Amino acid sequence: MKNVVIISSDYTGHGHKSISEALQEQFCIHEDVCLNIIDGFELGGNMWIKVGKSYGMVTRNAKEIWKLAWKISKRNPTFIHEFTELTIRENFIKLLRKLKPDLILSVHPVFNTPIINILKEYKINIPFATFVADLVSISPMWADSRADCIICPTEEAKQRCMGFGVPAHKLEVIGFPVRSRFTQHISQKIEHNDYTLDRPLECLIMSGGEGSGDMNNVARILLDNFNCNIRIIAGRNESMKEKLEKTLSLQFPGRVEVHGYVTNIQDFMLKSDIAFTRGSPNVMMEAVACNVPLIITGALPGQEQENPDFAVNNKLGIYCDDLSSLAAVVSGLLADNAKGLNEIKQAQRIYFDHASAEKIVNHVLGLIKNDVFIYPSELRRRKKFLTLRLQSRKSS
Repeated sequence: MKNVVIISSDYTGHGHKSISEALQEQFCIHEDVCLNIIDGFELGGNMWIKVGKSYGMVTRNAKEIWKLAWKISKRNPTFIHEFTELTIRENFIKLLRKLKPDLILSVHPVFNTPIINILKEYKINIPFATFVADLVSISPMWADSRADCIICPTEEAKQRCMGFGVPAHKLEVIGFPVRSRFTQHISQKIEHNDYTLDRPLECLIMSGGEGSGDMNNVARILLDNFNCNIRIIAGRNESMKEKLEKTLSLQFPGRVEVHGYVTNIQDFMLKSDIAFTRGSPNVMMEAVACNVPLIITGALPGQEQENPDFAVNNKLGIYCDDLSSLAAVVSGLLADNAKGLNEIKQAQRIYFDHASAEKIVNHVLGLIKNDVFIYPSELRRRKKFLTLRLQSRKSS
């Protein structure tokens, strides 16, 4: 059996967890693989868990603080590396002794350098790979050139990693992994016909798992100007969900549905003609996988700030951060029997590689060496066994 460990996060949004689940599906196809997904923040104990859980509150209510934290991490990551290494060291060593991994794959930037430092210090020769979970705006914490391989979702991410000093031969552009439920419509050959104006426009409004952004105003603009139905996913933002239910659902009966955190977001996407969302890489790529044109209404400062332009440059969607022009943008997409909207759908079908998760898993499994590292505890156990065996032979 090959023991594989994924270092991820359960609390900092839902993106890292979604990526881990997409990869898990593909790892589980391999009968000789035993997979463990570890929350990196739990390695640091209660303090780190609290830091991880604060992500939602900060990104919803204090974006300037998040912007400052991003700048600090980009300019001087050394302090973060050293502090993280110090606080996760004991639990990470325990994890190594317990699981004895043959491969470690990280999908969270905070833990890459600290884990590599610990492995190097203890002379543990385990292949270490990274999947960069951002599309364009890459933190230097993704780019530790000592990793055996750094997998990038885009060519833009690869170029940024090279700018941080990672040699090209350690970088692979494979695409962005999404869970199979977002791609089943391809294998089942379900047709997603182009949109025509003879029916209401089915609109999905969301903003990541934390439910940030001005979803109320987006919905009102659409309802006031177009023949449409609205589904809103408020995520973990319970206060927003309650507010929207008390206002929009009552004012526009039969045209608005408001949902909280859902686990079947693919069903909502597959029923939609257009999605209005924040520039979260996971939400964007899942929508593209479902062939839903995007209108991006904003992005978190830092790792998401260049994602809207990425969508526009690849013709995956439209960027509209000024809601006063939203009605005009939608009208433009619906002009000439929705020509603009359907052109985006066509571009998405050409762009997205639905086999990315499978390719990533196959690539990292190829890093596992035949000469598997023997852990000190296992070495002592084998030495004791051989000693007892020799003693037994001598006594006989």
